[in-house]
Amino acid sequence: MNFSLTPESVLAIGFAVAVVIVVLKSARIVPQRSNYVIERLGKYNRTLDSGFHFLIPFIDKVAYQHTLKEEVIDVERQACVTRDNIQVGINGVLYIQVVDAHKASYGINDYRYAASQLAQTTMRSVIGQTDLDKTFEERAQINEVVVQALDEAAAPWGIKVLRYEISDIELPMSIKDALEQQMRAERERRAAIAKSEGERQAMINVSEGHKQEVINLSEAEKQKQINEAEGRAREIELIAEATAEGLGKIAQVIQQPGGQDAVSLRVAEQYVKEFGNLAKETNTLILPAQLADIGSAVAGLTEIIKKKS
Repeated sequence: MNFSLTPESVLAIGFAVAVVIVVLKSARIVPQRSNYVIERLGKYNRTLDSGFHFLIPFIDKVAYQHTLKEEVIDVERQACVTRDNIQVGINGVLYIQVVDAHKASYGINDYRYAASQLAQTTMRSVIGQTDLDKTFEERAQINEVVVQALDEAAAPWGIKVLRYEISDIELPMSIKDALEQQMRAERERRAAIAKSEGERQAMINVSEGHKQEVINLSEAEKQKQINEAEGRAREIELIAEATAEGLGKIAQVIQQPGGQDAVSLRVAEQYVKEFGNLAKETNTLILPAQLADIGSAVAGLTEIIKKKS
């Protein structure tokens, strides 16, 4: 089956293709968080926000496309010299955002490259005013200074510098060795101080223990002596009371009928008993002048007891 194109069909196909091209040239869909910069006959015309837009075919064109999202730029390693003449290598990360698509398109050729280069030069200037020790201790302050300087410089470019972070600081090997020796010496010094403090505290604890032990022993000895004295006093008191009570009972018994005779008998028995014990304990015997007159001796003792009662 043969098809032949007539001039009318060729014209129709050409017209359809032209319509498709016009539609493609005139319709633009801008994604969310994006801006398109439109030029009309080579001159800036307007900035398109997110959504669907129509352009004049062959007259309007999309010259620049910008994202309004936050962008992360890796700042390459750079050699910086500190105020105390130590060379260090610093890597950084820069966070920027386009806030004005018109300025970002016509204010500078490449704002990403410009921001990266400006971050490097600013960092070298800040590090040159800082000692080596401070570069580790004051990273936050250094980052704030760099962000402030970059933000002021990038304002005409329609760029907002959000943050700058130092990701790494590389030191020369000689400086690393010196810092390591310094840190080792500092750790040894702290260990020696801690050890001496521990020994000192241990000695104090031992001496305090001895002191408390001596105090406790002295207090115990004191309490022992007090208790013994109180015991002896109580013993003497009880003996005295018992003796007094016994003597009182003896006196009462003597006053009863036959009491005098019982006392006389008891005294005589004790006299004979003690005299016999005296003869057993020693070879030397001392005899009273009137040994045979036991009755008179007993009578004399009985008379004494009677007077006491």
